[in-house]
Amino acid sequence: MRLLKRPIVSIFNNHLIDYPTPINIHYAWNFGFLASMCLIIQIITGIFLAMHYTPHVDLAFASVEHIARDVNYGWLLRYAHANGASMFFIVVYMHVFRGLYFGSYAKPRQWVWVIGVVILLLMIITAFIGYVLPWGQMSLWGATVITNLVSAIPLVGDSIVTWLWGGFAVDNATLNRFFSLHYLLPFVIAAATLVHLAALHQDGSGNPLGVDSNVDKISMYPYFIVKDLLGLVVFILFFSIFIYFSPNLLGHPDNYIEANPMVTPTHIVPEWYFLPFYAILRSIPHKLGGVIAMISAIAILAILPWIHSTEIRSSRFRPIYRLLYWTMLACCLLLGWIGGMPVEEPYVMIGQIASVYYFFYFLVLLPLLGKIERFLLEFKF
Repeated sequence: MRLLKRPIVSIFNNHLIDYPTPINIHYAWNFGFLASMCLIIQIITGIFLAMHYTPHVDLAFASVEHIARDVNYGWLLRYAHANGASMFFIVVYMHVFRGLYFGSYAKPRQWVWVIGVVILLLMIITAFIGYVLPWGQMSLWGATVITNLVSAIPLVGDSIVTWLWGGFAVDNATLNRFFSLHYLLPFVIAAATLVHLAALHQDGSGNPLGVDSNVDKISMYPYFIVKDLLGLVVFILFFSIFIYFSPNLLGHPDNYIEANPMVTPTHIVPEWYFLPFYAILRSIPHKLGGVIAMISAIAILAILPWIHSTEIRSSRFRPIYRLLYWTMLACCLLLGWIGGMPVEEPYVMIGQIASVYYFFYFLVLLPLLGKIERFLLEFKF
């Protein structure tokens, strides 16, 4: 008992052992825990990789190859970090779509959701600048294309791009800046994650039924800790398949060619987890409009708690919403496919239609759906 009164032990006990958890949550609630494990893996492997990496345009590519070929278990560190980013996004995207399905963005957890969107944005920035560090062809040209988008900002855009580059092209100063930021931002994400967790535990976790479950709760340990550990074992098995058998499956082959500013790749694409947003960017035939649309595609998630129009959280009691939810998921998958295709017909037209539906879903369908459901409920009775 005296040990439980110590501050650190007390915090650990209150949030991981005795924390009251709704008794009816299932394995879809594992993804938050798995996301935290992915973050830990990325931080640990990143620290060890930084010990051997050289952030210089003449040495960066060679240092990455040195890590994979000469450093003891360097290949494991590199593949775990590279594929770990993909695993991180897979888990977080599933976490987000679980939240959309069960209405986790609704009051009183609206700020938990908003902090989660901020974490997603920080992840995207961190992953993008990390993609530049191997200094392959796709690293250089991906950085050139994406950072050039900032020039679309009126008046100050060109000055911001010059500041980002540290000069007048993506070069050594850019690589140094990106390396510094890539090392720093994971710790910012870790801090934001603690805030996210604290905000969640303020009002308690939701549940599949979307109802108040304050009466029917049990402590997190041992039942839910065991479920999380089982989910972690399955995740590690899935992760290991990529590390040991297909470590380059989710990467781009051009990044095994050293960066050459004199040779432009035929088709410049970002990593797969950026492709839906990249498709939205390309769908707007105007540079500034495309940038605004891409940023809005993420920001729109943050305002979701205030634009939805129903008090029923779970889609289990909303058959129309459930149908629309699956069309939305299909739309996101379609955008991901389009983002990896060349900028030509019919891909441009399909991307534009999918982009319109993406915004139509959040800005029109969700605000109206609650009112339609209430009308149908009143009409039925």
